[in-house]
Amino acid sequence: MTFTELPLPGAFRIDIEPIADERGSFARTFCVREFEARGLRTRIAQSNASFNAKKGTLRGMHFQRAPMAEAKLVRCSRGAVCDVVVDLRPGSPAYCRWEAVELTPDNGRMIYIPEGFAHGFQTLTADAEVLYQMFEFYSPGHAAGVRWDDPAFGIVWPLKNPILSEKDRSYPPFAR
Repeated sequence: MTFTELPLPGAFRIDIEPIADERGSFARTFCVREFEARGLRTRIAQSNASFNAKKGTLRGMHFQRAPMAEAKLVRCSRGAVCDVVVDLRPGSPAYCRWEAVELTPDNGRMIYIPEGFAHGFQTLTADAEVLYQMFEFYSPGHAAGVRWDDPAFGIVWPLKNPILSEKDRSYPPFAR
């Protein structure tokens, strides 16, 4: 795996390094030693999958508040998504900045999202599936979010008129 730190400190794009032969390929998608060497969390609490039937579906921007703040390792196993992270850590040099990474099975990319970041994605194809490894358990009482279109961040989504849940549509404006 190749780790590339994004301009948001602590967030990484991770490229797998497949070994291919006539049968197909094999690649590691997680290694405790490689994550520990970069100071990243390694204890996986749960794994989740998100299936999205329609192109343009937008899920986000989600996070959990302390003391249940969560880190995530995200990859796309089917279709394509534009994955977006926003640094919500007060005092961070990248506070309120965002980055996007396109995730597809073909590019084999993953994104490591540390605690203190909001996360979301928009599907670029129909029938997209996103897999999450979560480094903290889901805690409904700590679940929170920020608006996908909040001017405090200025996220540029690739597709207009996204398909949103009522919950994601109703987050209040972000207060710096």
